[in-house]
Amino acid sequence: MGNKRLQILVSAVNKDVKVLPQLMNLESDAVIVNQIQEKREVSESSDGQNEAGMKHQDLPECEDYSFDYNGHAIKVLNRREKGVGLSRNTAFDNSDAEIIQFGDDDIRYSDGYVQRILAEFDAHPEADVILFNVKAQAGRETYWNTDCGKVSWRNYGRYPAYAICGRRERLEASGIKYSLLFGGGATYMNGEDSLFLHDCLKAGLYLYRTTVSIGYEESGESTWFKGFTDKFYFDRGVLYHFLYGKMAPVFAFRYLFKKGREMCGGNSFFKCYKKALEGIRHGKKIAGRV
Repeated sequence: MGNKRLQILVSAVNKDVKVLPQLMNLESDAVIVNQIQEKREVSESSDGQNEAGMKHQDLPECEDYSFDYNGHAIKVLNRREKGVGLSRNTAFDNSDAEIIQFGDDDIRYSDGYVQRILAEFDAHPEADVILFNVKAQAGRETYWNTDCGKVSWRNYGRYPAYAICGRRERLEASGIKYSLLFGGGATYMNGEDSLFLHDCLKAGLYLYRTTVSIGYEESGESTWFKGFTDKFYFDRGVLYHFLYGKMAPVFAFRYLFKKGREMCGGNSFFKCYKKALEGIRHGKKIAGRV
């Protein structure tokens, strides 16, 4: 069965998809959803030559196609719609492998990562989802597994999408999808990965963590983090309502208190907390409409 057992689902934005498998060092089949979002400006004179004066260049047509990369089938889905959650859902809906792996276009995978992933699933048939180590760039670290074990309600919230691998049929049967409210390109900032794992636990899936490392994150700017602004605290409050319900104010207080100066910067703690509470109240209002 070999590498055909695993398929990586890549969320990309405005990428040259033909070179992406090489840049990411892919060693399996893949579904790449490339969101084509921004118009590029080019200079052009009245006679069509590039000179002074700017106009928008037409975006390329959105089309689906496949190509072969080192014996692996790469399926490309070009889309206009924005939102990382929508991107991941689209990729999942077009997957067909036994094991699926969520990925981002700025992750570089290690040689032999496919065999390591499959070996973990073979060793743990009870696991529906396994969270692997991927080294984040400096300043963005949220987790690093130092032991193997079951992931519970106490420790699920640290993991990014690119750590997540799962058994496709069990995820499909659960009906779990990525939220369209949170993450890059969505209304509210990050948190879609935590919400996805939250829903996995709520559905009764078995989540495990492993010390196995499969790659690292390339250096680059965050697509969502623009500093500790009012929107950051407000959006965190909205997310916490979806994650913790009635306990959201407690967890928001704990989060800000624990992070202290790093989170609040020049703002007072209570100003940051007040903004988070506004987000929690807003989360209550919209929860019934999604």
